[in-house]
Amino acid sequence: MQRRTAQDRQDRWEQWTQRPLLALTVVFALAYAVPIVDTSAGRPLTVACTSVEWAVWGTFAADYVVRLALTPERRRFVRTHWLDLCAVVLPLLQPLRLLRLVATLMLVGRRARMASQIRMTTYVVGAVVGLLMFGSLAVLSVERDSPEGNIRTLGDALWWSFTTMTTVGYGDHSPTTGLGRIIAVGLMLSGIALLGVVTANIAAWFIERFEKDDVEERAQTEAILALTEEVRALRREVAALQGGVRETSPPTIGRPSG
Repeated sequence: MQRRTAQDRQDRWEQWTQRPLLALTVVFALAYAVPIVDTSAGRPLTVACTSVEWAVWGTFAADYVVRLALTPERRRFVRTHWLDLCAVVLPLLQPLRLLRLVATLMLVGRRARMASQIRMTTYVVGAVVGLLMFGSLAVLSVERDSPEGNIRTLGDALWWSFTTMTTVGYGDHSPTTGLGRIIAVGLMLSGIALLGVVTANIAAWFIERFEKDDVEERAQTEAILALTEEVRALRREVAALQGGVRETSPPTIGRPSG
């Protein structure tokens, strides 16, 4: 009973914090994007945005700690939510903005998948848009100041991210730094994974639809066969009744001749 009560508290906490945490991801995205897009941003604005990024990450870290405290089986929680733990610890190992970005995306993805009302299609669309935007901003931040770089504007970064995620790769823009190439590898793997998810989702929909049609067709066939059998049984009963009437009816007496 106590374990059930603790699980209920954890479920209520996750349901209560779902929307605020998703709203914080929008705040994080703005704080991450402003210093990159606005090249004229001064140091106070950059420091403020960095503070917001750390605050959002800290909120997700606190959410992990609270969920760990509320769960009735802490060892099992850590073992099954190891990706959440990595996302919390990752920025502490090397405080880079890119690591905070990766950690926040990982935590957002885990919390979004835990929400049952968020459907797979919405999650995939959100993942595509998020990876496209964050990938563009990340590669622009590391490639814009590179002497040999050819990704100088946000438009170049968006075009590169789109061609990379779709595995087209025109080659007109490409990262030249080591960190930029790491981002490219991540986008390519993510694009392949999302493409596989979309393909599997569409295939599953068609299979489910075909199976549903087959079930309905089998049900109709069985109903027709059952109705046919009932008609045949009814005919046999009518024929038996007619035969019984003939056997029990008295013989016809002819009229006397005049």
